[in-house]
Amino acid sequence: MGTQFLKGRFTNRILLVVMLLLILLCHTVCKMHSINCSIHDDPLPIPHEFYQPGDIVIGEIVSQVFYLYNILSFMEQPTQIMIDEPIYYTARMTYKATLSLLSTEHRFVPNFKCDKQNNLIALIGGCISEISANMAIVSATHKTPQLTYGSFLPLKGVKKLFPFLYQMVPNEAHQHTGIVRLLQHFGWTWVGLWAVDDDKGDRFLQTMVPMLSQNGICYAYIVRIPKWNYVDEMIDFALQHLGTYEMVFEENPTVFFIYGEPPCFQVLRMLLLVAPILGFPPLGKVWIVTSHWDFASLSIQKNWEIQTFHGSISLTVHSNQPLGFQRFIQMLSPFWAKGDGFIQEFWKQVFNCLFKMSDDSDEGNENETCTGKEKLESLPGILFEMDMIGHSYNVYNAVYALAHALEAIYKSNSKYRGLEERGKLTFPNVQSWQVHHFLRRIIFNNSAGDKVCFDENGELVTGFDVTNWVMFPNGSVVRVKMGKLDPQAPPGKELTIHDDQIVWHPSFNQVLPLSMCNDNCYPGYSRKKKEGEKFCCYDCAPCPEGMISGQKDMDACIKCPEDQHPNKGQTKCIVKVLSFLSYKEDLGIILAILTIAFSLITALVLGIFMKHKETPIVKANNRNLTYILLISLLLCFLSSLLFIGKPGNVICLLRQTVFAFIFSVALSSILAKTITVVMAFMATKPGSKMRKWIGKRLTNSTILSCSFLQVAICTLWLSTSPPFPDKDMHSAKAEIILECNEGSATMFYCVLGYMGFLALISFIMAFLARKLPDSFNEAKFITFSMLVFCSVWLTFVPTYLSTKGKYMVAVEVFSILSSSSGLLCCIFSPKCYVIILRPELNNKEQLIRKIK
Repeated sequence: MGTQFLKGRFTNRILLVVMLLLILLCHTVCKMHSINCSIHDDPLPIPHEFYQPGDIVIGEIVSQVFYLYNILSFMEQPTQIMIDEPIYYTARMTYKATLSLLSTEHRFVPNFKCDKQNNLIALIGGCISEISANMAIVSATHKTPQLTYGSFLPLKGVKKLFPFLYQMVPNEAHQHTGIVRLLQHFGWTWVGLWAVDDDKGDRFLQTMVPMLSQNGICYAYIVRIPKWNYVDEMIDFALQHLGTYEMVFEENPTVFFIYGEPPCFQVLRMLLLVAPILGFPPLGKVWIVTSHWDFASLSIQKNWEIQTFHGSISLTVHSNQPLGFQRFIQMLSPFWAKGDGFIQEFWKQVFNCLFKMSDDSDEGNENETCTGKEKLESLPGILFEMDMIGHSYNVYNAVYALAHALEAIYKSNSKYRGLEERGKLTFPNVQSWQVHHFLRRIIFNNSAGDKVCFDENGELVTGFDVTNWVMFPNGSVVRVKMGKLDPQAPPGKELTIHDDQIVWHPSFNQVLPLSMCNDNCYPGYSRKKKEGEKFCCYDCAPCPEGMISGQKDMDACIKCPEDQHPNKGQTKCIVKVLSFLSYKEDLGIILAILTIAFSLITALVLGIFMKHKETPIVKANNRNLTYILLISLLLCFLSSLLFIGKPGNVICLLRQTVFAFIFSVALSSILAKTITVVMAFMATKPGSKMRKWIGKRLTNSTILSCSFLQVAICTLWLSTSPPFPDKDMHSAKAEIILECNEGSATMFYCVLGYMGFLALISFIMAFLARKLPDSFNEAKFITFSMLVFCSVWLTFVPTYLSTKGKYMVAVEVFSILSSSSGLLCCIFSPKCYVIILRPELNNKEQLIRKIK
């Protein structure tokens, strides 16, 4: 138990002295645990107390005295064990110390007011949650404000049960969020959880496990660290949990997340000390600890290996370095205050010396005598740190908060003004509940420049420092603040980390450690759940065709937009290229050249026939029909150009309809030629009435009627469901096919079917008339040309249906060119041969002779 006073005027000097005294108690006692204690059956006596009287008293209880028990057994004599390092915190000790503060000076008379009753206005403590909770039960009954500076209390119902409780630490929920953000920052998804085996550990796991899962993080295992209540349990734990150590070593998490308080650290150190002796290799892991944790060692442990924790990361309550603190530590002496046994006990332990005339100085003791000139800065950091740490900083703020509350009481009540005794102000009859009224509204900046205030739950509004622990072989410890956690920041931006300041365990060779159940699934693959395993353990499956994964560890591959397609590795989407039969590509150029070439040939043939229009061979084959046929063939060739180039609204309307109409005219001309041959032969018979049908009337009516019917079909097509430009996104993997949608496939095949019908009729009639004695075997040439025409278009239909995109268009262009050139070649090449190369055969006598 430690107590301190505030007396007299509120000067900076008095406040500084009071503040430093209380910080010293916490800094040297709570952290160092360095008092010699024996095992007692009755733990009620208080080994040390420090008291100075005053008008107003602030009490502090530090977590210094621990007691260790054996399991009670009536089968043997109780063990008589003397131990230098206390282990177990007892509730009985805490209640006794708290009631002593509320009792008469140097007497234990709780719940009574006596002459020398302590005017206790507030309590500060304790270092761990169990001590804080035990204190709060008593302080709440007496309506005394309590400022707890160490571990967190359970959140549920705290404010209702302990309305006078103030926590100099932030809400624990902020710490949970910070740990999750820390794991996400480094990409650690596979961790080992260590938690103290008590109610606090249960609550931690119930909160943290779902939170980890919701953020894509799994735990490999959960290890419960027991609280040491008995000596026998300590030995049993070291033996029973060697299996745990083996599991921890064999499992692959690189990161351990530990939730516990300082006693748990001693348990863990015992396990790590025993395990290598039994052949287990040292652990090279990343230890992530909460702010409850403390890496301080007992003095008996100062030579124990601490390198296992090198590179550990912890969230520590934000601290700063007040002005003058370093100087105060350097001036510290074990003889600084009479009646203070705390400092002397600490001094004996860490410097391994004895004070003259002390009770524990025996003859033959080889320990040196403590001179008081020993240097604290010479101690290893694991035993004593020269900087103000989080717990000490919390005490510092707690004292200042109480001082400001007292100042507010003084300023708010005029009756205190003028009450001066020898130039000093007094506070008669200030009650603890009055301090509570002002304390909860306190807002100020301390001498280190940090703002101090409480929220509506009585919790200090502050954040956490992200600390990297650097452990040196000589026992020195350096805390490196490598980031911060600001609970008031926007969601997702609470954590700030400076990666370049981090020092990792030597086993990682300063490379960022990885902690995953298995290797990442790289882009192009997605995660596939393993049956019976946690969701962080998975196989990697390649993305299906048409899908990608652009990041590591994607749960599912995603489909590219319609206008994009996956690259070769299926890691990203690439914009599809527009595809159509273009004049800029080889296929389009070849077809255009063929079109122009055949058009020129047709025009040349037309010119030859027009030049020799008076010759018998031109006259004998119905000159007008020949001109119509040649012009229609010329236009058929030219219509192929409508199929080359980017489809547009006008182009799509004209493509099939223009081609169908022109080709129908050509086929109608051929049909008229065939009918003319048949009718001419029938008209030569004596008494035939067919003479009157021979002539222009027959040919004109045949061409007009056959062409009109095709025009009617095309008109119906355009009026009901006309062709239109369209984009085919799916037929080609890497292309967007620009095409003319036929609108109505039925009408399209009706047009083709009608042309096929004309070709078939022409073929049948020409075939039947192939042996008739016409001029220059006209019927035979038509028969062969129709055979070529029908062969081309019968082949066209299945080929057209089996191709896509620009190749479908190329098939149709090729069919147009092939069928048109077949007609041109089969019908007109023999005539051109006679006209140009055998002009002697182009005479009337030859014509008559052939007919006969």
